Amino acid sequence: LHIAIVASILSLLIYWLIRDSQRVRNLSGQHVFITGCDTGLGNSLAKWLDRRGFCVIAACATEKGGQELRSCSSLSLKTVNLNLADSNSIARAVVFVTEETAGKGLFGLVSNAEVTAPLAPADWLRIEDFHSVLDVSLLGLIEITLKLLPLLKKAERRVVNLINAKGLMAFAGGGYSMSKWGMKAFSDTLRIDMRHFGVKVSIVEHGFFKAAVANSDVIEGDLLRLWNKLTPEIRDSYGEKYFVE
Repeated sequence: LHIAIVASILSLLIYWLIRDSQRVRNLSGQHVFITGCDTGLGNSLAKWLDRRGFCVIAACATEKGGQELRSCSSLSLKTVNLNLADSNSIARAVVFVTEETAGKGLFGLVSNAEVTAPLAPADWLRIEDFHSVLDVSLLGLIEITLKLLPLLKKAERRVVNLINAKGLMAFAGGGYSMSKWGMKAFSDTLRIDMRHFGVKVSIVEHGFFKAAVANSDVIEGDLLRLWNKLTPEIRDSYGEKYFVE
């Protein structure tokens, strides 16, 4: 019994030593760029990394979001306006990040974007409805990642893509689940490509949390809008009972 106890204690000590050896040191002055920081997970992460001593560059979709984040953070946290559906906005954000890092490279890129609506049966949707989600939550994130890769390769650091685990279940039509599966595939191939350059690529599959993305009133309102736009033939094929349920 004594031998078992001693062995258990030694195993725990070895585990702690190995775990601590993986801990990232010297965080002060390291730059991390995070997208989707107006609210929710991106906003919380920007504040937490700021408290840890990182030089956070937070991308916000609105000026109001940036102002509110700066008001409760240190002076080292910077914000930049970013519309992931606009290549010009992405280019401006990349220039800002390049100037802020001042030749040191980028310690980390955290990609976080949640555009859900519209969620509806496929034949209720137009191709524009798919673009409204995919242009931000997939193609926009891919574009800004590609443009920041030179800075990440210079620092030999990492990309972290936040993916809502619910999006990996095809529970409704539309671009939401497609965007999450697409980011997962992009992350897996990027990890292979970047291994040669010492850049790590990680996926964090998080759960659903209380935020604007989970607002049922918004989802129901969008469904009503789509329902009212349907042709009589499609509406009759589903029936009023289907829509209500």
